[in-house]
Amino acid sequence: MHFIPEELDHYIVKHSENEPELLQQLGRETYQKILQPRMLSGHYQGRVLSMISKLVNPINILEIGTYTGYSALCLAEGMHASGALHTIDINEELADFQRKYFDKSNYGNQIFQHIGNALEIIPALDVTFDLVFIDADKENYPNYFNIVIDKLNPGGIILSDNVLWSGKILEDLKPDDTSTKALLEYNTLLKNDDRIETVVLPIRDGLTISRKIK
Repeated sequence: MHFIPEELDHYIVKHSENEPELLQQLGRETYQKILQPRMLSGHYQGRVLSMISKLVNPINILEIGTYTGYSALCLAEGMHASGALHTIDINEELADFQRKYFDKSNYGNQIFQHIGNALEIIPALDVTFDLVFIDADKENYPNYFNIVIDKLNPGGIILSDNVLWSGKILEDLKPDDTSTKALLEYNTLLKNDDRIETVVLPIRDGLTISRKIK
């Protein structure tokens, strides 16, 4: 979804950082072989994730929703030299695809894959995080926030993808639309929780940045 004219969007992408070659390869193979390739973060949003991570310089990163590993590699670009990135996905069939590209990168030995239910995996991780990226099933966004916030260090950042949901958050809610309902609840939760400060960016399908202040 474009929130600005497409020509202006192309200009913005053209004048932003180039997409690294490894991520170009990952993107091409994702579109060739994997279902729902639109789930890929892609060039522009990937560069945004990379820039935010470089500004934070996190020691520990948590990603909820790995897909084919594109966003994990973008986030890893800003990771501290001694850092670790834990990425969780429910789909074990993508694990080998992800690992192939993780190992081709400079961060392979710092990226740890977890397969299963994130709500069960996160409490078992004996680590606190400086940067969290939430990009998984929308119905659980509020649950992910509630389980992550106490494992986020003060000053830490939560990035939340798809918060504008192709504009559906402005439409009349359909009774069976559990994803939009959850996102409406989630966006309100982020706005009203006094432990964080939040800004919504109209990037692609909406990206929220929330900073823990206490």
